[in-house]
Amino acid sequence: MEKQYKYLGLITALYITFQLVSDVTAGKIVQLWMFTVSATVLYFPFTYIFADVLTEVYGYSRARRVVWTVLLCSVIAGIVYTFVVLLPPAIGFDANDAYTRVLGQIPRILLGGWIAVWVGGILNDYILAKMKVWTRGKHLWTRTISSTIVGEGANTVLFYVIALSGVIPNALLVASIFSGWFLKVLVEIVFTPVTYYVVNWLKKAENEDFYDTNTKFNPFKIE
Repeated sequence: MEKQYKYLGLITALYITFQLVSDVTAGKIVQLWMFTVSATVLYFPFTYIFADVLTEVYGYSRARRVVWTVLLCSVIAGIVYTFVVLLPPAIGFDANDAYTRVLGQIPRILLGGWIAVWVGGILNDYILAKMKVWTRGKHLWTRTISSTIVGEGANTVLFYVIALSGVIPNALLVASIFSGWFLKVLVEIVFTPVTYYVVNWLKKAENEDFYDTNTKFNPFKIE
């Protein structure tokens, strides 16, 4: 019988919530200092903090299961959004254009987002789990930041290349990738003390500090 945890469900729910919120609000472009980026750079990185906490405390297998759950929820939400947009508006409903503009993402953007979420999440969890074993559980900050650099990098590159390559100028595409990547990693670094606190508290509350010494890292295996 698998061990039951008090807070695994809550963390999973928060992870899914931030992902779905990011899916809907990614189109909001804001100016942050010298950067012109999606508003999601301010809160999408929290999904990686949740992923770090999940892998550090509960292990890669459970974190991998959550990544698949997040992907499934994102796909379902995207399909529902598309269905709602296609429904004919009622007579007198004058907000249909607004709904269509916000929720009517083209398949290319949806596909790019789904691939980016899955690849970035799996890479993040894999690197953190491996580094935890290599460092013998010491220097948490090295693995949370390193895994985020790789995971967020893959996420950002894949999304922009799949969703926006050929749509926006190449120079802007490259600049957007690096700007988004930098800001996402910056959020992870700024919140490192919070990550330390949450991880240490959870390890005590759950009586768990999992080491992936014998884990099978097949990303397509769900157990």
